[in-house]
Amino acid sequence: MSVLRAIRCNPQVFRNIIARSSSSLTDGEMRIKEVLKEKFPHASSLKVVDISGGCGAMYEIHIESDEFRGKRTVQQHQLVNQALKDEIKAMHGLRIFTDVPRK
Repeated sequence: MSVLRAIRCNPQVFRNIIARSSSSLTDGEMRIKEVLKEKFPHASSLKVVDISGGCGAMYEIHIESDEFRGKRTVQQHQLVNQALKDEIKAMHGLRIFTDVPRK
């Protein structure tokens, strides 16, 4: 279900998104962030966002790490998927954006 459709069907989703913009990370976001920090200790940028309205069903990850240098995008995403293999079991979906730091 798209975010706009979810908002139309349940206005509480919109209120949760607005409230989240000024609040701290959810438990799921913190757990995923810690796992990725452990797996990619030299990541120069890491952002984890619960895009399911706070229920933990779908996440978006943006990670920039030198460990991705020389690897194709699919290989970079495989590394992230492997790091999160236990967490992924409980998810409905995952959007991954990887990059290599600019020198």
